[in-house]
Amino acid sequence: MRKWKLFITAIFLGSGFLFAQNRELLYDFTEIPQAILLNPGIETTYSWYAGVPLASGIYAQAGSSGITVHDLFANDGVDFNQKVRTRALDGMTKRDEFGATVQVDLLHGGFRSGKNPDIFYSFGVYFESNTILYWPQDLAYLAFDGNADQLGRRFDLGHLKTRGEGLTVFHFGINKVMDRNLTVGARAKLYSGIYDFHSSTNSGYFVTEEGQNNLLSHTLDADMQLRTSGLEEIRAILDDESSGSVGGVISKRALFGGDLGLGIDLGFTYQLNSQTVITGSLLDLGFVYHSGDVKAYTLQGRATTEGVEAILPDAFDDANSDFWQDLVDEIEAQLPFEDNNSSYITFRPTQLYGSIRYNFGEPVGGEIDCDCDIGVTDADVRTPYRNATGLQLHAVSRPRGPQAALTAFYLRRFGNILSLKGTYTVDKFSMTNLGLGMNIQAGPVNFYVLANNLLGYQNLADSHYASFQIGLNILSWGANR
Repeated sequence: MRKWKLFITAIFLGSGFLFAQNRELLYDFTEIPQAILLNPGIETTYSWYAGVPLASGIYAQAGSSGITVHDLFANDGVDFNQKVRTRALDGMTKRDEFGATVQVDLLHGGFRSGKNPDIFYSFGVYFESNTILYWPQDLAYLAFDGNADQLGRRFDLGHLKTRGEGLTVFHFGINKVMDRNLTVGARAKLYSGIYDFHSSTNSGYFVTEEGQNNLLSHTLDADMQLRTSGLEEIRAILDDESSGSVGGVISKRALFGGDLGLGIDLGFTYQLNSQTVITGSLLDLGFVYHSGDVKAYTLQGRATTEGVEAILPDAFDDANSDFWQDLVDEIEAQLPFEDNNSSYITFRPTQLYGSIRYNFGEPVGGEIDCDCDIGVTDADVRTPYRNATGLQLHAVSRPRGPQAALTAFYLRRFGNILSLKGTYTVDKFSMTNLGLGMNIQAGPVNFYVLANNLLGYQNLADSHYASFQIGLNILSWGANR
């Protein structure tokens, strides 16, 4: 029972936050400093910026591709069991998922090189959590219907796939203007793992057939594994088996006291001509080595049983026989449930962004009333246009393969004070995802708020997807912004 408590704790830690990873509103929204986190090769026009600690970037997203809370709990006169049958069991497949992500900037800043204004440095620390659970289709049918009327059907154990992680990321990036048309960037990352759990390589089946000695024969052929890191110590505290506090454990592991890993981000911006721009980035190309507080649970082997097989009346000759215990011992010998403390490596959910943007309308004129100092040279600065439109592509690695999204966007600048970006995104969560982002510049103070799937806010319980981001920064531009 305690082993399953650990798994439930892991699910709680991951899905207790709201989140999915595509941030189409922030990507290439260059007025917002946090856009450099999605593309280290964006065009930077400020001399320095400083994010307000814990408030410069708060991002949350949650999504369900198959079913909503409203589908199951709406007061529509339909029996709950019938809803589960038609909307969950018959309405979802093994590719449907429940996902969440959260990211909070703890510290974020950037500055332009005093010796070479073509170089811009960025740095910071943020917390990130990701969780994904695929709908275990065959196991759900087995739990709901049982196996009595399912003779010969193989229930696929590989339908169980889940993964979750929480970590802090320390990063340092370099952004360089190569020439008037090309800007490139790279960012190094050091991961400090707080917790991790994943069970994504399961295989095997459970099948019930006609028996020879009894009515039914049951076969379980399993190769299943759940790996965890950073959760045993938390479980021990929650079960009063260890002193200390959960907050203390999390803080220690967040500051290099847990699992460590390395990663890089790469990105570029290229001007095809004076009005057409293409961008691209590859994020979190890295890994985490899990070696502390590691616990893995495995179920491997094959067992067939026809239940208690007792030949009467001979079975009564031995009054001390325990038929049920003999059956349990036999199954455990063929299909052992074991645990170990072996270290393991996980790869980060790598993301790919790309876009093509067409700028048009009159250039934004005038200077910003701000504290201006070092800036980029005139030869390397292009005056921003009032309007921009284009397409963006996003893809992220998932346990069942890459997950992609396509976004069309329109950006409008109102002088140097206000910028708005509207998006329409198509992905597996929604075909009606309309988003709106707003960036306000009041002197050196920068404030932004971004929200996705606006139509879903009419009834969040019936929404497949929700996402928002908010932040506050202090900026300083060069004289040639």
